[in-house]
Amino acid sequence: MPMPMSYNWLLVLLSYAVAVLGSFTALQLAVAIPLARNQRQKTAAVAMAGGAMGLGAIWAMHFIAMLACDSGMDVTYDPAITALSAVVAFAACSGGLLLVGDGQFSWLKLAGAGTCMGVGVASMHYLGMAAMMMPATVNYDYGVVFLSFVIAVAASMAALWLAFNLRGPLQMIGSALVMGVAVCGMHYTGMAAATFEDNGGQVPDGYADGLRVGNLGVTIFVITATLLGLTLVLHYWRQRYRSSLSI
Repeated sequence: MPMPMSYNWLLVLLSYAVAVLGSFTALQLAVAIPLARNQRQKTAAVAMAGGAMGLGAIWAMHFIAMLACDSGMDVTYDPAITALSAVVAFAACSGGLLLVGDGQFSWLKLAGAGTCMGVGVASMHYLGMAAMMMPATVNYDYGVVFLSFVIAVAASMAALWLAFNLRGPLQMIGSALVMGVAVCGMHYTGMAAATFEDNGGQVPDGYADGLRVGNLGVTIFVITATLLGLTLVLHYWRQRYRSSLSI
């Protein structure tokens, strides 16, 4: 029999907030990719923007939102699979940014980069789901799973287009708010695809050594928001410093 799920709405709101902050930071940092003067600068710009989007806007949002879900049973998370999901998110976003930001912008490159990034982001989500260790089995509605992949690809294409076509601060704030909705929409669509069924109390190996919930959701938000904030401050400082040198 499927187990009912409820949500901690504080963590839901924090998941959206970190998605918006991560998206805004990534949009700011992505501007440096096509302006890079050499490969070292381009690699650094891609890594910074990819980290902000992949680890901040997407992975942290996903994990906080996972912790917001309450199925009425104790859940721990496999540390290795959880870490792997973060690597996948970072690699997918960095790869998408590199593909679309290298050379002349085109719709064909946008489609390819968006697909790469979207499939990676959706894969990260289901890897994160696989990291859950609990006395239950998870079944999926594959039609809804497919829909979540479509949303992920569409959101990725939108994020990449915005990153390389908008420059004004107000436009970027608006874009980040929209991206937060898109990222959360993909996650909660993926969650809607899952049904949890009690397996009689049997827990998988390693359950006792997994990451436990507690205040983990708020902790991840605080750490991620602090790192993103510091990244923005450093980015703005470097911009002002370079501007002062050119005067």
